[in-house]
Amino acid sequence: MLRKLSYIIQICYLLLLCSCNIKDTHPISIGFSQSISESDVWRKSMDHAMEVEASLHPDVKLTIYISDRNVKKQIQHIDKMINQGVDVIIISPYESDSIVPVIEKANQRGIPVIIVDRKVNTTNYTAFLGADNVEVGMIAAKQIVSLSKGHANVVEITGESVTTPGTERSFGFKQIIDQYSGIHRISINNDDFNSPSSKYVKILDSLPNIDYVFAFNDIIAYNAWKIAKKKKPNNHIKFIGVDGLNGPNGGLQLVKDGVLDGTVLYPTGGAEAIKLALRIANKEIVPKNNKLSTTLIDSLNAEIMGSQFDKISLQQSDIEKQQNFISEQEEKYSSQRNLLRISITLSILLFLFAVHSIYSRIVISRKKKELEQTNEKVISQKNEIEKFAEEIKQNNEVRLNFFMGISHEFKTPLTLILGSIQSLTDELKNKGVTINNELNLMYNNSRRLLRLINQLLDFRKIENDKFILRASKTNLFEFTKSIINDFNREAKSRNIEFTLTTNNEELEIFIDRNLMDKVYFNLLSNAFKFTPTNGKISITITEDKINNSVKISFKDSGIGIPENEIEEVFKPFYQGSNNYKNSSGIGLYLTKKLVELHHGTIEIVSKIGSELLIKLFLGKEHLQNEIIVDESDLNLVYQTDYLDLQVFPKKEPKNNEDNYTLLYIEDNKELVEFISNKLAVDYLVHTSDGTNPIEIAMEIVPDIIICDLNLPNKNGFQISEILKKDLRTSHIPIIILTASDDPDSYLKALESGADIFLTKPFDLKVLLQSIKSLLFNRERLHYYYSNNIDNIVKNDEVRFDVSEQNFLRKLNEYINQNIYQSDYTVEDLASDLNISRVQLYRKVKAILGISVSDYINNIRLEKSTELLLSTKQNISEIAFSIGFSSPYYFSNVFKKKYGISPKDFRSQNSKIK
Repeated sequence: MLRKLSYIIQICYLLLLCSCNIKDTHPISIGFSQSISESDVWRKSMDHAMEVEASLHPDVKLTIYISDRNVKKQIQHIDKMINQGVDVIIISPYESDSIVPVIEKANQRGIPVIIVDRKVNTTNYTAFLGADNVEVGMIAAKQIVSLSKGHANVVEITGESVTTPGTERSFGFKQIIDQYSGIHRISINNDDFNSPSSKYVKILDSLPNIDYVFAFNDIIAYNAWKIAKKKKPNNHIKFIGVDGLNGPNGGLQLVKDGVLDGTVLYPTGGAEAIKLALRIANKEIVPKNNKLSTTLIDSLNAEIMGSQFDKISLQQSDIEKQQNFISEQEEKYSSQRNLLRISITLSILLFLFAVHSIYSRIVISRKKKELEQTNEKVISQKNEIEKFAEEIKQNNEVRLNFFMGISHEFKTPLTLILGSIQSLTDELKNKGVTINNELNLMYNNSRRLLRLINQLLDFRKIENDKFILRASKTNLFEFTKSIINDFNREAKSRNIEFTLTTNNEELEIFIDRNLMDKVYFNLLSNAFKFTPTNGKISITITEDKINNSVKISFKDSGIGIPENEIEEVFKPFYQGSNNYKNSSGIGLYLTKKLVELHHGTIEIVSKIGSELLIKLFLGKEHLQNEIIVDESDLNLVYQTDYLDLQVFPKKEPKNNEDNYTLLYIEDNKELVEFISNKLAVDYLVHTSDGTNPIEIAMEIVPDIIICDLNLPNKNGFQISEILKKDLRTSHIPIIILTASDDPDSYLKALESGADIFLTKPFDLKVLLQSIKSLLFNRERLHYYYSNNIDNIVKNDEVRFDVSEQNFLRKLNEYINQNIYQSDYTVEDLASDLNISRVQLYRKVKAILGISVSDYINNIRLEKSTELLLSTKQNISEIAFSIGFSSPYYFSNVFKKKYGISPKDFRSQNSKIK
C-alpha cells in the first residue's frame, strides 16, 4: 500500500510541475540591422521606438545589431540572423547595392525581410517601410518658393551620394526649384560642407545675398546656421532641415527657438516596423510598399507638434514604467508559485496519509464484519451481479454507437451515389458531357461501401477465430508498390508527398497477401484520412538481419493520437478524442489481429503525426507447414477505391456577375466538387472545408449559406448561431445538411437560427428548390421594404427580424445624429457601426434592396419635407442644414424623388402664413 501511495505522490508532483511550466505561445524572434551608430540622434530614436513597441508584446524577442556605417559588418550581422533562423529580419541598409546578395539569401531561406528608410537595388524582399524622400525634397522646395515668391538665392547641402535618401531628397528639391527662373540654386554635398576648406564658407564669403539654406538633415542645418552666425552675425538667411525630432537640439526645438525656419518631419518608423513584422510573422498579407506620412514643421505648427510629441513621449515613458512593474510582479509571482507548489505537495501528502489511515480502519472493520456476518457474501455476490449488468449495458451502448457511426459513414457515400444517379437521369435525357465524372463517383463510393461491409464480415471472422492463414513467398517491396499505386491519385490531388523507401528491394518474406492487403489498406486509409493537404506520408521497409526480421513503418504528418490514448487505439470501436470524422472504429483492431496472425507485432508512436511500426519475421520457421502455399495456389483479390474513367469537361457556369453568391461549407472534398459543380451553373459558389467558415462568410457576405453539421472546428449549429448573432451576417439564410435526423438535431438547428434543415441522403432537386425558395422570399422582402422605405426612415413599425430591426435602429440613429454634416460619408457610417464599407453596402442592399447612399438621401429628404412645412428657412438654408453640399443638388434630388421642386412643394403644402 505504501508503494502505491509513493507512486501516486510522484505522479501528482510531476503533473503539478508540468501544469506550472506550460507555455502558451511560441516567441517571435525579430532581428534588426541598424546601419548607423546610436550617436546619430535620429537612428537612436528609431531604435528606441522599436524597443518600446516590442516591449508591448511579451512573445516578441527583438535583437538590434549596429554596423556603424560598415557595410561588411552589416552583411555579417544579417548572415548571423539568417543562420539563427529568426522569424523576421528588418534592415536599414547603409548602401543600396552591397547587401543585395545577403537579402536575396534570406529570401531563398524563406525568411521575410523588411527594408526601412533606405532603398536597395533588388525587389526580393517582403516589404519596404519609409517616407518618400523625393516628397521630402519637394516639400522643402515648395516652402522656399512660397516664402520667396519665386525669387531667391538658395544653397542646398546634400547627403551622401551612396544613400538613396541623399539622392532622392536632392532630386525632389531640384525638380521644384528648377521650375522658377528667379531662384538661383547652389548645391554642395555634405563632404564639402565638413571639409577643412569648406565650400560652404567660401560661398558665404563670395555671395553676400544668400536667402535660404536647405540641408539634408537638421544637424547639418544647425551646423550651417552656427557657421553663418559666426561669419555674419546680422545675416537674414533662413535655414530649412529634415527630420523634425522632438527634444533638445532636435529639429522641432530648433524651429521653436527660431534657429531653423522650418524642418520636414521624417518619421523613424520604428514602431511601425515592429507592427509590420508581427503581421508578417502571423502570416498576414501586407503591402509591398508602406509609406510613412511626412509634413512641414514651421513656426505656425511647431508648438502644437511639440505638444503632441511630448504627450507621446510621456505615454511611452509610462508604458516602460508599467513594463518594468509587470516584470517585477512576474518575479514575485514566480517565487510565490514555487511556494504554492510546495504547499500543495505537502497538502497532498497529508491528505494521502489521512486517506491511508481511514482506509486501513475500514479494511480492519470489514474483515471483522466478514467473520461476524455470513450474509456479507450474499451482498458481495449481489454487487458483482450489478457490476456485470452494468458492463453488459456499457458494451451494448458501445455497439449501438458503433452501428450509428457505421450508419453515418454510409450516408455521405449514399448521398453522392443517389445524387449522381439522379443527375445521370437528367443528363442522359440531354446527352450531357459530365456522365463519366459521376459514374466515377458512383463506382468509387460503392467500393467504399463494400470495404465497410467487408470490415464487418472480417470483424465477425476475427471474433470467431475463422481466419485461415495462407502464406506464400512474396517480394515485399513489389507487393507494397502494387498497393500504394491505388493511393497515388489521392496523393496527387491533395498535393501530399507520398514516398516508399527500403534498404533491400529484393527482400522476400512469407505472408498471406490477401490479408496483408487489408492491413496495408487500413493503415493507408487512416493516414490519408487524417493527413491535411500538402502533408507527408511515407512507407519505410527496413531489413534487420541481426534479429532476423523486417520492420514496415507507416508515417504521416496528420493530427496524431493523444499520448494517453495510444494504448486504446487497437481496441474495437475506439474513437479518438481528437477525431471529428465518423468511422467504424474497427480498422486498427482488425489490423492488429491480422498482423498477430502472421506472428508479428504492431505498435504506434505519435509525436508529430503518427507512425505505425509492423515487425514480421524472416523465413518460414515460425509458420506451420500446412499454411504455406505455392503462388500458383493463390487466388489474389486486390481491391481499390478508385476508378479512373475518361473525364469530360465540366459544365461551365453562366458568366453573370449579378448571380447570387453562395457559400458551401463541407469537409468532404468529393461532395464539395459534386454539389459545387451543380450549383455553379446558376450561382457564384464559394467553398470552405470547415476550418475558416466564419472568416469567409464575413469577407464575402454571401446571399445564402449551405453548411454541413459535422465539421473540423465548429459544427454547423455553432457556425449558424455565430453568423445569425453577428450584425454583418444576421440576414443571410442558412441551410444545414446532416446525417443526423433525430428530433433533437432538428430542434438545435432551429435554435441556432438555421432556415432549413435537410438530412442526408438528400434529394438534389429538394436542395435546389430550397435555395430558390429562400432567395425568392428574400426578394419578396426586398420588394416590400423598397415600397415602404418612408416608413422605415420614420422608424414606423415594419415586419423585420429582431436582428434586422436592431441593425436598422442603429443605422437610423447614426444617420440622424450626423444628418447636418455634409462630409459624413458611407465610410464614416460603416466605421460607427464597426463593419467594413463593403459589408455595410451588402447588408443594406440585402435587407432594403437599395444602396446606403440612397438610404441616407431618403432620410435627408424626409427631414427636408418637415423643415419646408414647419420653418421659414429658405431652400439654401434647408439644404445645408440637412447635409447637402449645394442647394442645386438638393433641388434635383428632391424633385427626382417627389416629382416637384422644394419651392413648389412648400407653396402647395405649407400652412405658414
